Amino acid sequence: MLVSAKEMLDKAYSENYAVGQFNINNLEWTRAILETAEELKSPVILGVSEGAARYMVGFKTVVKMVEGMVEELNITVPVAIHLDHGTYEGAKKAIEAGFTSVMFDGSSYPIEENVEKTKEIVEIAHSQGISVEAEVGAIGGEEDGVVGSGEIADPKECKMIANLGIDFLAAGIGNIHGVYPENWKGLDFEALENIKTEVGKMPLVLHGGTGIPADMIKRGIELGVSKINVNTECQLEFAKETRKYIEDGLDKVGKGFDPRKLLKPGTEGIKRVVKEKMELFGSVNKA
Repeated sequence: MLVSAKEMLDKAYSENYAVGQFNINNLEWTRAILETAEELKSPVILGVSEGAARYMVGFKTVVKMVEGMVEELNITVPVAIHLDHGTYEGAKKAIEAGFTSVMFDGSSYPIEENVEKTKEIVEIAHSQGISVEAEVGAIGGEEDGVVGSGEIADPKECKMIANLGIDFLAAGIGNIHGVYPENWKGLDFEALENIKTEVGKMPLVLHGGTGIPADMIKRGIELGVSKINVNTECQLEFAKETRKYIEDGLDKVGKGFDPRKLLKPGTEGIKRVVKEKMELFGSVNKA
């Protein structure tokens, strides 16, 4: 059931819900997300940053792991393996390795160069049935060394990128990666409405889904957000549950040090976060 993300996001847009992209970091992460998606009958996008891909040995290792897991866990819901915030070279390598969807993040380039490079990635990816996400207006915070100041995307630039034939667009509307600071001003819905007016019926992507209040998430979906990325929240929950297991001394009871036991509470924590988000995004029973 490995598919591009285009069809699932077009469906989400037309039916007014969002598909979650949950970033994976290892085997436990991947299994937790896939099993939850299957349980809830929700389509799902497995996000892989270039840094996470290096950590998991490489793009090909990630693809083979996901393919094997989908088969052996009998996953029947649509699953996309998506490169998150890919560089120009990274996007080409991910396509070559068998990713079914890629994001080329050209938001740090002048708009002319972003257009040129995005156009080339679209041509390569679409020739192989692979969906493409592009970005305008850098997302705030830091992810794998990519730092954004939380820019508000220019609607006209969004239209220039959308017209290149991309499948979905990430546009900065005040969202950031990581934990939101107490003085965060919230999402700029006026900017989102202006972007939607320019790009028409194109699924929009909300990066930095961790910590955005539920009412803002729902409003974003009403305005055309069809893909929402979650990473930090799963990491925080995994760390919290793993810390508790060790602080409770359970790693010293019997063979509690076995990584299969040590990592289980954190893995269950990821499942809880993914379930909560899928319910909030409205993707349950949409597979």
